[in-house]
Amino acid sequence: MAETARDLMSEGCECVDANETVAAAAQKLAKLNVGAMPICGDDDKLKGMLTDRDIAVKVVAEGKDPTQVTAADLAEGVPVTVTAEDPAEDVMRTMAQNQVRRVPVLDADRRLVGIVSQADVATRASANQAGNLVEAISAG
Repeated sequence: MAETARDLMSEGCECVDANETVAAAAQKLAKLNVGAMPICGDDDKLKGMLTDRDIAVKVVAEGKDPTQVTAADLAEGVPVTVTAEDPAEDVMRTMAQNQVRRVPVLDADRRLVGIVSQADVATRASANQAGNLVEAISAG
């Protein structure tokens, strides 16, 4: 059973560069067949999360040009994160409390080292933990 975020996470997650256009970011999302990606700056530090919904609602629906808007333009607020050594229970609690389906995992230097998704929890945690997480996220 997973004991820490490092045990739960998927390593080697790709980032959208903060300076990339939303059009390029959307192509990357499509190529990887994912609905969200971390936004990272030149310093390899997490700047936010970009979702396909962000692109649809904040760019397309508002009539903005996706070749002119950057990922950094959509990086609002402080992203919900965990550290690699956080206990697995804390990771799942953070995801449930914030009703997020994925959470970036940072190392001691605040660099992105992985991501924990609902699917990671489903395959690496107990069935009871996974069920509780899905229920908590879906309740909101």
